[in-house]
Amino acid sequence: MNGFFDMPSDLQHSYVGLIGLHLQEALLPVAIGLVLALPVAQLCVRFKWLYPPVLWATTVLYAIPSLAFFVVLIDYTGQTETTVVIPLALYSLVVLVPAIVDGVRSVSPETNAAAVAMGIGPVRRYLQVELPIAVPAIFAGLRVATVSSISLVSVGALIGNQGALGNLLADANLYHRPILAVSSVVTTAVLAILADAALVLIRMLLTPWLPKSARRARRGAGGPAGPDANGDAGDKAGGLPAGGTLGDGTTDVRPTAGSAL
Repeated sequence: MNGFFDMPSDLQHSYVGLIGLHLQEALLPVAIGLVLALPVAQLCVRFKWLYPPVLWATTVLYAIPSLAFFVVLIDYTGQTETTVVIPLALYSLVVLVPAIVDGVRSVSPETNAAAVAMGIGPVRRYLQVELPIAVPAIFAGLRVATVSSISLVSVGALIGNQGALGNLLADANLYHRPILAVSSVVTTAVLAILADAALVLIRMLLTPWLPKSARRARRGAGGPAGPDANGDAGDKAGGLPAGGTLGDGTTDVRPTAGSAL
């Protein structure tokens, strides 16, 4: 591992400094993309005819190679961090817009009707009712957008040392130090894994009503009879768990251990 943390002087950053710069160039575009995607997605939900052209436009933008995007922007933004941030923010829209639209559309009509009956207006309903319910879908999109952005930042090394950890790939070839390439690849992968885990944790904190483990639910549904939600044991006389058929031919409608309440 000798030289793994030893950065060339031309990078003007320490190992920790490169990590901070990489996260800044990767997470800022995702945040900008989320801010742009929220109102766009709401318009697509409100006006269904708008969704296909918006999805087409974001897909076309995503199809543009990042290097070509950088080259076009250099004439306007120069060899700066902005040249990297703009394309990555636009790339995130192709994931975030459909995720938000699908999440908001998953809100049941009954829930929206109840919100309307309580006098909640469209904006408040979107912010206080629809978005909280759509959090799982939104975070699924955020996870993909974040990991993709962390990996694409490295391409910025081709436009004037704007690739953060990706700059190590160029220096590995320049100084004949393969360990720099290993450091770049390993650190980028670890950052992506940690960022994904952090988003999962945040999603769990924001959605405490979701089951923590589907496996636990399956195990509860298929396991032996045990106390139900009220603390009562299964049907001892018939030897059946809750939810089975009783001796008189009727069906016990008590929820099983693995059923959703």
